[in-house]
Amino acid sequence: MKALVQRVAHASVAIEGSQHAAIGPGLLVLLGVTDTDTAEDAAWLAAKVAGLRIMGDADGKMNLSVLDTGGEVMVISQFTLYGDARKGNRPSYIQAARPEQAEPLYRQFVAAMETALSKPVKTGVFGADMKVGLLNDGPVTLIVESK
Repeated sequence: MKALVQRVAHASVAIEGSQHAAIGPGLLVLLGVTDTDTAEDAAWLAAKVAGLRIMGDADGKMNLSVLDTGGEVMVISQFTLYGDARKGNRPSYIQAARPEQAEPLYRQFVAAMETALSKPVKTGVFGADMKVGLLNDGPVTLIVESK
């Protein structure tokens, strides 16, 4: 499982021209699932992301987690994180899990994030054509993998 984590001032997702969800300061997580991922990967990665100390403290240093700041989190499914573009110009997505495997693991990750944060997490719609907008804060962007 792979998460592209961005510290944001705000983020939103629109589906079919209408805003579906939005957050203020916090984390935007683009989540990719591969065919070898399990529920344990989802739980581990959610705890890791929730605890990342990438939020600014009173001195502007990255010493706090989104748990510490009470920031919001949005999770968007993104199979293209497992795109392999080493050969040719068209990425291969063979490493991405099929939807019937990926969607339950995506939902488990979201549930684990909600448990870790003790509050709801905003999401897109799995498999939908989404338009994601964000104001990257820093910018701070990390890739975190479960394996």
